[in-house]
Amino acid sequence: MTTSADTHCPYCALQCAMTLTSPSGLAPASQPGPVPVPAPPVLDTRTTASPALGAPLEVQGRDFPTNRGGLCRKGWTSPSLLNHAGRITEPLLKGPDGVHRPISWDHALDLVVAAVKDARARYGADAVGVFGGGGLTNEKAYMLGKFARLALGTSRIDYNGRFCMSSAAAAGMRAFGVDRGLPFPLESLDSASTILMLGSNVAETMPPFVQHLKGTRDAGGLIVVDPRRSATAAFTADGGGLHLQPLPGTDLALLLGISHVVIHENLVDTSYLEERTSGYGAVARSVNSFWPERVQSLTGVPAELIRETARRLAAGAREGGSYILTGRGVEQHVDGTDTATAAINLSLLLGLPGSARSGYGTLTGQGNGQGGREHGQKADQLPGYRKITDPAARAHVAGVWGVPEELIPGPGLPAVQLLQSLGQPDGVRCLFVHASNIAVASPDANAVIQGLRSLDFLMVCDFFMSETAAEADLILPVLQWAEEEGTLTNLEGRVLRRRRALAPPPGARSELWIMARLAEALNAPSTYSEDPEAVFEELRLASAGGLADYSGIDYAMLDRGEAAYWPYPAGSTGTPRLFQDAFAHADGKAVMVPVTPRRRRTPAASPDPAAKTMTLITGRLLEHYQSGAQTRRVPELLAAQPEAAAQIHPAAAASMGITEGALVSVANERGEVVCRAQLSNAIRPETVFLPFHFPELESANRLTEAATDPISGMPEFKFNTVWVRPVAVPLPTNMLQTTEAS
Repeated sequence: MTTSADTHCPYCALQCAMTLTSPSGLAPASQPGPVPVPAPPVLDTRTTASPALGAPLEVQGRDFPTNRGGLCRKGWTSPSLLNHAGRITEPLLKGPDGVHRPISWDHALDLVVAAVKDARARYGADAVGVFGGGGLTNEKAYMLGKFARLALGTSRIDYNGRFCMSSAAAAGMRAFGVDRGLPFPLESLDSASTILMLGSNVAETMPPFVQHLKGTRDAGGLIVVDPRRSATAAFTADGGGLHLQPLPGTDLALLLGISHVVIHENLVDTSYLEERTSGYGAVARSVNSFWPERVQSLTGVPAELIRETARRLAAGAREGGSYILTGRGVEQHVDGTDTATAAINLSLLLGLPGSARSGYGTLTGQGNGQGGREHGQKADQLPGYRKITDPAARAHVAGVWGVPEELIPGPGLPAVQLLQSLGQPDGVRCLFVHASNIAVASPDANAVIQGLRSLDFLMVCDFFMSETAAEADLILPVLQWAEEEGTLTNLEGRVLRRRRALAPPPGARSELWIMARLAEALNAPSTYSEDPEAVFEELRLASAGGLADYSGIDYAMLDRGEAAYWPYPAGSTGTPRLFQDAFAHADGKAVMVPVTPRRRRTPAASPDPAAKTMTLITGRLLEHYQSGAQTRRVPELLAAQPEAAAQIHPAAAASMGITEGALVSVANERGEVVCRAQLSNAIRPETVFLPFHFPELESANRLTEAATDPISGMPEFKFNTVWVRPVAVPLPTNMLQTTEAS
């Protein structure tokens, strides 16, 4: 006898639909409640770097509007982690010798409560911090925000989405009054004649997405902006469209140049601008000095390509539809909000947002990157995408929680500042980490690791010994995706059901259970349910009337397969396509904001005269996801990409005497990465590319700067000066192998 459950992939925000089939003896739980038996065998949590014990589930792609039955390599192999030998199945406490050993749940919870009480008594409530993640379900993200603010009493909560979507979110809020990654269904792209995609390599980060680009590519209308000839940029070959290959960090100037052409060649949608926007005059003046030839000198993109891009976008808007899509490549900068704003301004000049067949959107990265930022993990937000400084918002949420409004703390610190405060006299001394591997994923990772080591107490919830968990005083074992119920919100703003297909190991617990037990021990006000559906019902109430209103959505409708795009107020049918009638500002108009490039600081000189100064860009590989804490444990994926490689142009490599596969040092004042060289004509000669999935000596974020966008708090991930040189003496092989932390 076999049973199956329809659910969604645990990785990116495309949230591909899949069916998990469970063999007899591993019966799934169809409803939240007691763990069914028999369960998988308890695994030795101290075993590391071991192969999977055999996937307990079979996976099949399921027909769904986003993936249409397709899955990428990560999705196909996702069940192999559920029964992995390195799975943590008991709470682990680090001893004086640095070794983690199993303890009981009662002991673990007592330690957490004692650490919280000690930090609050000695330093105040804000000495306790919480770092969440965009992989948490909506229910857990919501409860984590409530738990931090009421049970812990702290304002110090933020999450790893600050490193992902914050610039696009800030730009969307400023322009439209609301932030939803794609304010239209993904299927809308199928009929577009022109798509401008900036800073996103969907062919590798979410491969099933590319089928939505086929019609545009066949029409020759796909325009990709990327300093590398990525797999997505390669789709523009053979008449598929255009590849614009700017210098890193010049995307803002490029967008201003395209806007200049739209205005000066009278390609603007004048009636749309008059009826639906404000601020056009200031924007028009701000782009006057960005004529194509000047922009060519700034970006390296030929002036004629700049003109051709503007003309194709305008023609598409008049004929079959045009879309402008942005990704992390143009947003993960200290001017990321302004760059996303420039893309929005361009889309407004052409009349795209709110059109029936055109639009602007940003591509959410993490699995629940959209829902995770809507319901309280961000330092400045309350559920429903409400501002924590808004008295009406505070009163509404306090009413749902049944507490006095003054119990809800004010705004906290965005992620980079939160991490910089670790162990400092007035900073966080006791930190909780959920669904995030900050030791690998954070900018200036060496400094972050030192901050973790300076804490009085670090608790990490995880199912593997990630690099962050290895630093923890206490690790609490939690459920994996196929072992839990809940909801997530995909890149379209569509709320989806996650269904449990497998019994978890007996020692693992849901974060909802953990928070409920800790809240009880801390005598916290309000209630904390461990039932996901009960938590979602509370989330509905808390979000009601907010920008991200989920009040009209419930589990029953999702289980029936109904499409649920927020905002979905009670009594409505949801909003698949935003802005058709009005934008979310009081006057119903979109706000155009003039932006201009800022001068970047002069980089430090290399201490080694033999090293070549280059610009580092970072990104993802097809086989890996985020910090690699999961995908580096999948044998098939690790075999395909076992280590980081520095992609360098052959001409640049030749000038340094670097050959294919040779060891290279990529360094700056923050740290050093040593890895093998991969020579490729797909990258500009001035740049070097590193994937950010690998730890230790191959960790790209040793080199990235913790400087942040003043509006969004986004760190500078995509433009960092480095010094590249060959490594004269080969390092021991074991220093270059990617292994699980122990």
